[in-house]
Amino acid sequence: MIKVAICGALGRMGQTIGKMVDESDDLELVGGVDVKAGSTFGVEVFPSTEIEKFLEEKKPDVIVDFTIASAAVGNIRAASKHKVALVVGTTGFTPEQRSEINSMIEGNVPAVISSNFSVGVNIFWKLVREAAKRLGDYDIEVIEAHHHFKKDAPSGTANTIIDIIKQEVGDREEMYGRKGMVGERGNEIGVHVIRGGDIVGDHSVLFAGNNEVIELSHRASDRAVFAHGVLRSIRWVYGKSPAVYSMNDVLNL
Repeated sequence: MIKVAICGALGRMGQTIGKMVDESDDLELVGGVDVKAGSTFGVEVFPSTEIEKFLEEKKPDVIVDFTIASAAVGNIRAASKHKVALVVGTTGFTPEQRSEINSMIEGNVPAVISSNFSVGVNIFWKLVREAAKRLGDYDIEVIEAHHHFKKDAPSGTANTIIDIIKQEVGDREEMYGRKGMVGERGNEIGVHVIRGGDIVGDHSVLFAGNNEVIELSHRASDRAVFAHGVLRSIRWVYGKSPAVYSMNDVLNL
């Protein structure tokens, strides 16, 4: 049995992942941490200020982190110190935080870090890359939509889409929405963010040329699609050599 702990255990994704871990035959949910103490699926949740105590007592094999960027950095630091493997789905890291995270992980623990654990989204990213390679002279717009509780914008998935496009077409200015007399379009990537209701996660990329538009999109209707990818990553990362991995490694893409 792989012993699993969840940072952000009482959150929306934490609860979805916790339920699936609890129901798995080969995984054991040993507890979690969150802003406040509590319990989930019959195991104890420690306050995040006591993560060191939690790791010493519960000794998980893998920690899953779905929190916020500032909290995740501290959780990753603690996991690396205690040699606990990581699966990180938190988004919104600054370049400086990501550099710090990489330095903490390299040579210490194996970690899968991804802005989206859906298998479908990772295939979607590959399709976006292939389209961008061939449609670099088209106008490009990125649209994403999430529920009204989501804190960061654009989403980590949308930022990954933008990075992929830029890798193929070269650096372009990101234009976040438009208002007023903006003039004719420049060499830009339009980015549009929607927040409302209980939207789980919608992402689209439009490649608009003369007389035609190609649209690639992915829509998640249940958080379980992300949790399935997380569980797949837990099983994959356990016992791996210390390094930073991505879902490309997990899915052998």
